[in-house]
Amino acid sequence: MTTISPPRVPAAAATAADPAARRRFFGITIGLLLVNFDATVLNVALPRIGEDLHSAAAALPWTADAYTVVVSGLLLAAGALADRLGSRRVFRGALITFAVFSVLCALAPNAGTLIAGRALLGVSAAGLMPASLALLRVLYPDPARRVRAVGSWAAVTTLGLSAGPALGGLLLALDSPDAWRLIFLVNPPFALLGFALIRGIGEPERGPRRNVDVAGLLLSVVGLGAASFGLIESGSAGWTNPVVLAAIAVSVLAFGALTLVERRTAAPALPPVLFSLTRVRTALGSALLTNYLWYGLWFLLAIWLQTVRHLSPLETGLFFVPAALPCSMVPPFTARAVNRFGARRVQVTGFTLYALAAALFIAAGSHAALWIYIVGALMFSLAAVQVVPAVTSEISVAAPGRYAATGQGALYAARQAGSALGVAVVSAVGVANLRGAAAALFVGAALALVLITFGGRASQSR
Repeated sequence: MTTISPPRVPAAAATAADPAARRRFFGITIGLLLVNFDATVLNVALPRIGEDLHSAAAALPWTADAYTVVVSGLLLAAGALADRLGSRRVFRGALITFAVFSVLCALAPNAGTLIAGRALLGVSAAGLMPASLALLRVLYPDPARRVRAVGSWAAVTTLGLSAGPALGGLLLALDSPDAWRLIFLVNPPFALLGFALIRGIGEPERGPRRNVDVAGLLLSVVGLGAASFGLIESGSAGWTNPVVLAAIAVSVLAFGALTLVERRTAAPALPPVLFSLTRVRTALGSALLTNYLWYGLWFLLAIWLQTVRHLSPLETGLFFVPAALPCSMVPPFTARAVNRFGARRVQVTGFTLYALAAALFIAAGSHAALWIYIVGALMFSLAAVQVVPAVTSEISVAAPGRYAATGQGALYAARQAGSALGVAVVSAVGVANLRGAAAALFVGAALALVLITFGGRASQSR
């Protein structure tokens, strides 16, 4: 007589009601919250930092942008390494270094040191982002529960992005030229808490144990880093600037070489099988465009409110508070919608809301009542908490398990590229030209709707 044993569930794979699972989930989301908080928190602090450190006008934007460039450049490589070395190991190491580099930024005596510290923070952030969702696959192996967890996890992205300017403005309200340093001292306690909370989590399935594709990783770093640098620099220098053109050319050459290298190597860092999937490519395009919209608007408003509407840093920070509210209320409904209607329909809803909000800004112009702009920002936030969880869920389902972190690295790389593009386009149009910038954002939302419609049809026809 044959005895059939029930399937074993790994110790770290738990149900949603398991207290240990909730603890580990909070630890993972703390890491993600820090990454996104630091992406926007300096937007309202740049004038104060320039005054305190006597920074040159040309160097000041790079105290914020150094973080974005490094994160963009390293995301694909970090995802591939997490698949090879272990996502848990990479995530915990990145939390510790994030805390250390935050202290370095807080103690920076000059702009050069602060820029270097922000770049190092970007290295740690690149390790946290792709590894975090790979760990969620271990924590919630059941697809339906994972979709709900991914919804809450992805909402932390918009919460961090929204809370950054708000908390930055509150800290800057302190009557001290050094108040901006407190922004970085918020990070270490939370990073250490996250490190403690994920204790005991399992390690995801790893990719094939072969030689590391060093050439592929380096080319991805050069390609993404150069593209991000060129896009950001174009905002102030213009698209015809030789440095911008050189950066874009380097990026194109690096990606061309990367394509050739990955086809010939036995163990590609960026497996072609992953990027051959229509669902993956469509999700990456959606991720790029949602960050183009989100970062473009947030960058625009953070400066426009202070320079055109003459709000103080505190008032500017408080302006963003209502936009953070959907991040705590909407995710459970988004997860149910993804499970019931599918990720593609939820994305269509979100990008339609983006388009309507952009149209509202176009109609309002620069001199309407402030509450109209608050409504527009709230609509953007509602759109983001539809699109981001849906896109993240799509990648987590479409990417093979052994390439989970690589898929997430690609997702975040696309989002970072979109962020840089949004800032570049808004800067090129001019932050004082609210209608023109909003029109550029409207075009992005329309492109996303076209992409999802045709990408969804292509994947269904296979």
